[in-house]
Parts: sequence; C-alpha cells; structure tokens
Amino acid sequence: MCGISFLAWSGEILEIVLLQVDTFSKPISGSDEPQQGGWFRTFTIAAYKPYFDVDTTEVLERIKDSLFPFRGTFTEKTANNPDLYGPFWICTTLIFVAASIGTFVTYIAHKLQKKEWNYDINLVTWSAGVFYGYVLLVPLALYVILKYFSAPSGLVQLFCLYGYSLFVFIPALCLSVVPLEIFRWVIAGVAGFMSATFVALNLRAHIMSAGERWFLIVAGIFLLQLALSVVLKLYLFTVTV
Repeated sequence: MCGISFLAWSGEILEIVLLQVDTFSKPISGSDEPQQGGWFRTFTIAAYKPYFDVDTTEVLERIKDSLFPFRGTFTEKTANNPDLYGPFWICTTLIFVAASIGTFVTYIAHKLQKKEWNYDINLVTWSAGVFYGYVLLVPLALYVILKYFSAPSGLVQLFCLYGYSLFVFIPALCLSVVPLEIFRWVIAGVAGFMSATFVALNLRAHIMSAGERWFLIVAGIFLLQLALSVVLKLYLFTVTV
C-alpha cells in the first residue's frame, strides 16, 4: 500500500511540474530535431535535454560549491546552465545510502543479538518520498511565493539549487553508522546548518528585491532546511545497534 500511495502521489507531483514546463523550457540551438510546440513538447526528449547537458567536471564543481555554503556564488555560476542531472542522482543516491546503511546496521545488530531479522521495505519508500518530495515541492512552492512578491526566479534553477543542497547529507548518513547518539546529533546538525546556509545565502541577494519581507522569506527557507535535517535525524540517522 505504501508503494502504491507513493506512486500515486508522485504522479500528482509530476503533473504539477509539467504544467510549469513553459516557464523554463528553452530551445536547443543548432539542433536538427523537429521542434514540437505547446503541450506536445512536454512529451519530447528535447524539452528536457538542455537540463541534462552537463559533464562530470561541471557536476563535481557544483557539488564542491555545495560543500562551501558561505560563498553564495552557486546561483551565479549556474544561472546560464542549471541542470537536473545532479539533483536527480543526488536524491537517488541519498535514497540508496539511507536504505542500505539502515538495513546493514540493523542486520548486524540482529545477528549479534542472535535475533531474527526482517527487511523493512518501508525504509526505501519513506526515503524516496522525503527526498524526491522535498526537492520537488519546496522549490515549486518557493517559485510561486517569489512570483507573488515580484521577485521571480527560474523554476529549474530552484530545483538545481535545492538538489545540490542535499549532497551534504550523503556523507552525514554514512557517518551515522557510528553508534553514539550525541555524535549523530552533531553530524545531523552540522549537515543541516551547511545545507540551510547554502540555500539561504544563494537566494538572499535575489530575494532582497522582494521588499521589506525579504528577511522573513530567507529565514523561512533557512528554518525549513534545518527542519529537514531534524526529520532525517529522527527517522534515518537514528539506528539501533
């Protein structure tokens, strides 16, 4: 039931995102591929090809920038070429890491205590719902909010920013295997602070054009990212050994 509910929920999210395609679709210059117009373009590879047009060097450089949150230059560097390739694989890797580490540690714990162990498939579906849902819904909501305050930002650029902001949780999840609760809280807190700072500082300059309420928007973005780290700590970083 969890898997079916998640697929249905994912379909609804995908439909919402596809409705926004006209706001960020761009033509491929010099392409010999036939160009479809209107709604039909949504179902062509050409509509999404520009956002996967990055090489390994670019992706690694963007990942590196996400680990130095105080620079605040990520949006400037990616303004002309935001990608969805990195965010997709970062979220997918997070799901795999969360499920595999959680499964491995609980398996070892049960074997050491000579207890029967059963694989929990809900860990995969829950992780997928959290990471894919967060990186889709939050940027989409922020896109609408910024447009309301007359400080619109590109939807794909927001997807790109939030996707890369989650990379820091990959090493954090790996370190969560250490069986010390205080250590896990520290790791989750540091990862959450770095991720929240990365997003907030990269959006601050743009959001300042929204008027006097810019600080509240930036603060909300920062706190929401911290809240994500708390959720991850409670449901993914907490491993009984």
